[in-house]
Amino acid sequence: MESVENKIISYIKRKPKGELLFAEDFIAFADTKRINKALERLHDRKQLTRMAMGIYTRPKEDPVVGKVLPTVEQVARAIAKRDKARIVPTGAQALYQLGLTNQVPINVVFYTDASDRKIQVGKRKITFKKGAARNLSYKGKLSTLAIQAMKSIGKDQIRPEEIQLIRKRIEEEDPTLLQHDLRLAPAWIRILLQSKMPDHD
Repeated sequence: MESVENKIISYIKRKPKGELLFAEDFIAFADTKRINKALERLHDRKQLTRMAMGIYTRPKEDPVVGKVLPTVEQVARAIAKRDKARIVPTGAQALYQLGLTNQVPINVVFYTDASDRKIQVGKRKITFKKGAARNLSYKGKLSTLAIQAMKSIGKDQIRPEEIQLIRKRIEEEDPTLLQHDLRLAPAWIRILLQSKMPDHD
């Protein structure tokens, strides 16, 4: 009879390296307790890497840097996909993803339409925070980051060079999505960003 570990190994070998795997992905192989024990043993033998409690991956390999693990954002998005939830990066994470800071946030906060929760990923933490419907209604990736970053900086603190950088970044956004998101943005953000935006109505 094939062991739970061998069943898991056979399963993950059919998946691309770097894909995130949840303990419940293996529920057909055994009960939860046996699955968790098998995953722990595979982690101890370095056949899998544990990203967070119940979340694993088989890392990609780079000839220069070695193991390449999924990012915290990828972990957050995989959790959101599993839970059929929407998430939006906020604060320091939005600033970092947009290139306004080189400082990697230790606590990565996302608005969500699911329940509040915190997940430890190595030395960093993902915080899912219940967000207002408006914050979860933005459609463009870059425009969402721009709006959240500007809200984090604040109307009275944002500098001209930051506005210029943000304007430059959102030039890459789909115009239809950008216009949709600007209509939802606070008035001061809309005014600052639309001053260089062409009219797509």
